[in-house]
Amino acid sequence: MTQLKQARLGNVTPQIREVAEQEGVDEAVILRGVAEGTIVIPANVRRPHQNVGIGKGLSTKVSASIGTAKGSTAYQAELAKLACALQAGAHTIMDLSIGGDLDLARRQIIAQCDRPLGTLPLYQAFREAVNNSNALDMTEEDFFRVMEKQALDGVDFMGLHCAMTLRTLETAKKQGRLHDVVSWGGSLLAGWMLYHGKENPLYTNYDRILDLAQKYDLTLSLADGLRPGAIFDSLDRAQVQEMIFLGELVDRAREVEVQIMIKGPGHAPLSHLETTVKLMKQVCLEAPYFIFGPVVSDIAPGYDHITAAIGAAISAAKGVDFICYVTAAEHVGFPSLDDVRTGVIASLLAAHIGDLEKGNRQAWDWELAMDKARNPWDEAAQKQIALDPSKLGAACNMEGSYRCSRCGAKCAKKVLAEYFGKDISYC
Repeated sequence: MTQLKQARLGNVTPQIREVAEQEGVDEAVILRGVAEGTIVIPANVRRPHQNVGIGKGLSTKVSASIGTAKGSTAYQAELAKLACALQAGAHTIMDLSIGGDLDLARRQIIAQCDRPLGTLPLYQAFREAVNNSNALDMTEEDFFRVMEKQALDGVDFMGLHCAMTLRTLETAKKQGRLHDVVSWGGSLLAGWMLYHGKENPLYTNYDRILDLAQKYDLTLSLADGLRPGAIFDSLDRAQVQEMIFLGELVDRAREVEVQIMIKGPGHAPLSHLETTVKLMKQVCLEAPYFIFGPVVSDIAPGYDHITAAIGAAISAAKGVDFICYVTAAEHVGFPSLDDVRTGVIASLLAAHIGDLEKGNRQAWDWELAMDKARNPWDEAAQKQIALDPSKLGAACNMEGSYRCSRCGAKCAKKVLAEYFGKDISYC
């Protein structure tokens, strides 16, 4: 029985109870959100782990993507990135492996991941087809075989390009995009559709996907295959047309009590962020919104963790629920261990800034605790509170009560502190 069905029956599951405790809200709030579909709790029935709630009224969550590159079998390197992302505070992990033994890579990651795990099954289906001959030889059965295998392993949420159709591809062509289809899986799927002259099998077989989701309580993460890959393509007709199809698929998932969220939008200028979020939320009936980026400028390869964090903070403030981190290596190479850590921290900061604007009580309590620890200066407390404690070193070589090596007793800072009734121990 899915979390959504349980909630509609009024059953407070252990997952709902755990999320309510994490968020500091009444269980009834989570129960109602899950029942309405505005909150999801990705939790495959085959794998217990720390539960995470994503959606309306909850703190904004962050997902970190790892996975082997094409031709790579560096499983230990990816496991190190997994440990790094979890230690930095990522709420969920996505395995996007496309190199080596994909089943082995996924199972090793699952074994060491105590949080919800997501995948894009198309990645494996196409990679296996390429290994056998070429991507165009992938069959519909190949995809469903991979999807069920991943579900059996305990994958909690799956990214699926279900709403990219022949019609939306034609719209994108007529629109004259700068970048046609930018996602790896989405571009291969589009090529497959055009070569065979067939509709998207994930769209035509959507009921079969829903059946598998019911069986394992998978949360569907419907990706916008036509997400903009350049800020000039943002909110074009193809993107908006696909949104409409996504909204229809949300309806169908909720009808059979399958949890669902929507992913997008890629690249977008600042002026489009609020419109994009509001439009997606309206069309998809407040389904949780999972964003990649959005990257708000395309001129800074190597700094996309910054451009994406800016976009993510503003988007979170406007209602986004879930952020897929972007690393500095996004457009220049494969992320290093340090890129993973920095990407998680940047996205967590963006999520927190968004939560402040949403009026999240826990976010404001966190800010207040840090501000109190900074005056008077309490480095030990700050290390307990800071998003990244490793950046805090000795403020200055001061010990005990107030001293100043330069000014002695005649110190403006000391006079000011005494005026405000503070006892400072730094200069």
